[in-house]
Amino acid sequence: MEQRTPDRDTRDPRDSAAAPVFHASGLTKIYRMGEVDVPALRGVDLDLYRGEFVVMLGPSGSGKSTLLNILGGLDVPTSGEVWYCDHRLDGADEDALTLFRREHVGFVFQFYNLIPSLTALENVALVTEIARAPMAPEDALAQVGLGERLHHFPTQLSGGEQQRVAIARAIAKRPDVLLCDEPTGALDSITGVRVLQALETVNRELGTTTVVITHNADIARMADRVLHLADGRIAREQRNETRVSAGELSW
Repeated sequence: MEQRTPDRDTRDPRDSAAAPVFHASGLTKIYRMGEVDVPALRGVDLDLYRGEFVVMLGPSGSGKSTLLNILGGLDVPTSGEVWYCDHRLDGADEDALTLFRREHVGFVFQFYNLIPSLTALENVALVTEIARAPMAPEDALAQVGLGERLHHFPTQLSGGEQQRVAIARAIAKRPDVLLCDEPTGALDSITGVRVLQALETVNRELGTTTVVITHNADIARMADRVLHLADGRIAREQRNETRVSAGELSW
């Protein structure tokens, strides 16, 4: 994976010494549908910083998931550059991207993707067995408030508890970045708030850079920054002077 030589000012205005964890420049993504080219991203520039909590808002088809997948090494851009610290991701081969995902990124999706025949503890242990310096599965589950549910199977857990197991699985390898695509999309508001509280705890206590895609504008109040996407572009960005805690949200 190519290493980066800094050639531009990438400082965070909040901290003149900070360099971005992610730097994307001119990202485009075009999908070929038969004879038709469908643009998903149209020249996205983006910096993400260590320890930030960032929310991406936008309608379906605005490019949110495509951008998240490129940042996480699950997809590659059609053109443009994307760097993780000093490593260039665009153009990296699949082995390099696999190593990047394994060592640096945790993913949380709308659907929990738990193995039904394994307990919560065993689902998390699947990740810790292949990670470099993981936390104990018990500790990861305690981090998301499930220390008493270690030996329950997914069918014995509520939707919110299953999602928190998925978060525990994602953070157990101590990722630098946590990428979440509609993590509360299948949940009611009370359960969704509990899941957001788990993400909030991970971001605050572990310092994990956290990016959350959502259709729910109220969740944006708990972010450091909010990125509004439309038609494959970042239409506008806002910074919250004060973050609202997850427990104060309702929808």
